[in-house]
Amino acid sequence: MAFAGILSDADISAAIKSAEVKESFNYKTFFAKSGLRSKARTEVRKVFEILDIDKSGFIEESDAKLLMKKFSNNARKLTDSETKNLMSAGDSDGDGKIGLDEFLALVEASSDTPNI
Repeated sequence: MAFAGILSDADISAAIKSAEVKESFNYKTFFAKSGLRSKARTEVRKVFEILDIDKSGFIEESDAKLLMKKFSNNARKLTDSETKNLMSAGDSDGDGKIGLDEFLALVEASSDTPNI
């Protein structure tokens, strides 16, 4: 598992289950249920590096579409609409991609979600 030692399998399963229906992905809920929002920035940084599939230093739309699949091979891809919503929420500088600082801010923003 790519996130071994960072996130628990049970938390990842709960996060995947929360978004198994198309158009139900909510990054705040997903990051909360996966346990990511409670992790130290160094651990969130490691997750970012795993999600940055092409190692460009950014999560681009093609990476974002596969976000849930990176957490679990059995998960679905995000729909185009879900991908665009995630990119819109995370891309604070408008360059069409999510950098590390933007990702950290996105995960920290999920802390505004009440415990689920």
